[in-house]
Amino acid sequence: MKKTLILLLLVQAGFTVTAQHQTTPHTKGTGYFTNPVFAGDYPDPSILRDGNDYYIVHSSFEYYPGLLIWHSTDLINWAPVTNALHRYVGSVWAPDLVKHKGRYYIYFPANNTNFVVTAGSIRGPWSDPVDLKIGNIDPGHVTDDQGKRYLYFSSGGYVPLSEDGLSVTGEIRQAYDGWPIPREWTIECFCLEGPKLMKRGDYYYLTVAEGGTAGPATSHMVISARSQSPFGPWENSPFNPIIRTGDKSERWWSKGHGTVFEDGSGNGWIVFHGYEKDHHNMGRQTLLQPVEWTSDGWYKTPEGIRTEEPMKRPAGILMDASFSLNDSFNDDALRPHWKFYGEYDPGRFHLSDGCLSIKARGQSVSDCSPLLSIPSDHSYIAQVELLIEGEATGGLVLFYNPDAHSGILADRENILADLRGWQFTTEKNVIRNRVFLRLKKTDSVVDMYYSPDGEQWNKIESSLEVSSLNHNALGGFLSLRIGLCSFGEGAVRFKNFSYQAMK
Repeated sequence: MKKTLILLLLVQAGFTVTAQHQTTPHTKGTGYFTNPVFAGDYPDPSILRDGNDYYIVHSSFEYYPGLLIWHSTDLINWAPVTNALHRYVGSVWAPDLVKHKGRYYIYFPANNTNFVVTAGSIRGPWSDPVDLKIGNIDPGHVTDDQGKRYLYFSSGGYVPLSEDGLSVTGEIRQAYDGWPIPREWTIECFCLEGPKLMKRGDYYYLTVAEGGTAGPATSHMVISARSQSPFGPWENSPFNPIIRTGDKSERWWSKGHGTVFEDGSGNGWIVFHGYEKDHHNMGRQTLLQPVEWTSDGWYKTPEGIRTEEPMKRPAGILMDASFSLNDSFNDDALRPHWKFYGEYDPGRFHLSDGCLSIKARGQSVSDCSPLLSIPSDHSYIAQVELLIEGEATGGLVLFYNPDAHSGILADRENILADLRGWQFTTEKNVIRNRVFLRLKKTDSVVDMYYSPDGEQWNKIESSLEVSSLNHNALGGFLSLRIGLCSFGEGAVRFKNFSYQAMK
């Protein structure tokens, strides 16, 4: 009973949890920050400074609605704005967010082609995706001194764009072949990718990733080159690699996919991603650190800067980001951080009277397209109340992909366990259409609980070990997310989802 009371108090505390993207307090004080600035699965960041505001977007892969845009005024605290992609077009990889002549664009690859969505306001409405009908991945937008527009790709080639940015007007031309990685280095692959371009002074700067996005800890890296023309020839930086994990003892692994930019005070920064040592299942997290410019026009990492140590905060207006994963489902619309796995069907769910009702789909967790959110901590408690309608089965799971997931489920009368897709009844005739479910994750070990009334909790016999649910083991560039499931016949109503970090 004492243990149950402690767990209940922890979950109740979850209703006052602060923004998951605020940095952890440390001994250096409020003038400093520590990485990550986005904890959890936020890979391939593309950042835009728009006056005193910053906007960022990440790869959204199979999670829809996709291309969630975040806003900040201080680069450290972030709040969600809107999703820019609602129609399923495939797995969405590294995007590029740009502003051109007062209009916003996001270029992104999916399904062996490249698309663009556009809007007159960053808050939308965003257009339906336009197929540019060209292959390659990781588009990077650049405008030359005459105002003409181009897209670079991971191949090191570029194509011209129409004036409105909605079509390709010429063939791809090769311009950059990358920085030669020493053969003795331990990497996943050469894998030139993620071109991001900027103009500063007399030079265009091309920032790319090389080495492979996962694999060994020392694989991914940030590479820089410059040219007096956006078409090259490109001269590689003498400071390459600008950023790279030096050894597996470091906290942040596979650091790469950087975008260089300047804040409103003219200070240089680079935003990039990396895996956290021993926590690959969280995906690639967004990291930030300063860059400095040399007298001969190169950027580099300042002396004494280490990704895992406190750094001076950027200049900017301190932002109070009140974002939390906790959700009472009292809003008129689904909050933008929730994502369905696969095709997005707004007719499948509705919100009313503090409930999120999701129609059942499929016959198991694998084919039900669960509703997912991104945890931001190594250890946490997630909890939700379920009301079962008809012959539906509902659940609270940890989901990597349709072939890799586990969690606790309930039908009208029984509690079920899902262990890597093996589904079985573990507690018979213990509920009547209503149940509270809980996952308690301590590092990579997960215990599962249910309660008929939300007060007395019962641990089921099955627990999970989830460290292997990551890209290096399973592929797909995904992460382990918290999922709400509804499958069978009928619907499941969810109430009062809560998330509480355990430090």
